[in-house]
Amino acid sequence: MGLEPSISPGPAPLKFPLILIHSGSEKATMASSRIHSSSLIALLFVCSLITISNSTTPSSLHKVVRGSNDDYSCVYTIYVRTGSIWKAGTDSVISVAFAGADGYGVLIEDLESWGGLMGQGYDYFERGNLDIFSGRGPCISSWPPCWMNLTSDGSGKGHGWYCNYVEVTTTGPHMRCSQQLFTVEQWLALDTSPYRLYATSNLCPDSDGDETAIASGKGTHVTHAQ
Repeated sequence: MGLEPSISPGPAPLKFPLILIHSGSEKATMASSRIHSSSLIALLFVCSLITISNSTTPSSLHKVVRGSNDDYSCVYTIYVRTGSIWKAGTDSVISVAFAGADGYGVLIEDLESWGGLMGQGYDYFERGNLDIFSGRGPCISSWPPCWMNLTSDGSGKGHGWYCNYVEVTTTGPHMRCSQQLFTVEQWLALDTSPYRLYATSNLCPDSDGDETAIASGKGTHVTHAQ
C-alpha cells in the first residue's frame, strides 16, 4: 500500500524514495511516564507521519508487509551498538532507513520485530549491547548504502537512548557483499541534547567526489506508520 507523505517546503538536495519493510506486528504500549510532557509526544505524532527537514525529502513511502515479500532478494544484516554511559539503554521502538547515492532506499520499521537475532527474552537496545538484526528486503540500486536515518518512537519506560554506531552489511544474488559503518554518538531523547528522537548520517559523495557528513540539525524524522 503506498503512502503519500506531505512534504514541507524548502530546499531538498537529495530525494530518497523509501520502501518500508514492515514487521507485521506493532508494539501495544506507546506511553512513557518519563517524557517531559505527554502533550509533546502527542504533538510529535499528530503533526506528521513523516517530518521532513531541508536535508532530504522522500518522494514516496511504500509499505511492504512482511509475508508477501517474494521480491525481497537482498539480505540486510545490521549491527547496533548502544553506549555504555549511564541510562544509555531504551525500551522504545527503533527504526532505521538506508539509501544509496542515487537516493533510492529502504525503511525498516521496528528493527526488533523485523529481524532480531539475539534470542527469545533478550532485551534489545540496553546499555553496552551490540544487537544484531538480519532479514530480507528489496535490493537498493546503488551500493553500498551511504545515507542512514535512525529513529526512536519515544515509547516505553526510560525513552532516552544513546547509540554509538550502526553498521550494515548488504548482499544479494550476483552482487558483491558491501558494508558501511555509520557513526552516531548521539542521544535520541527529548530530555537531553540535541532534544530529538532521530539521528541522520550522510556519507554520500558530494559533487566533488568527497564524502560529506550531514549538517547538525538536518535530517529526516520518520515516525511509525500504522
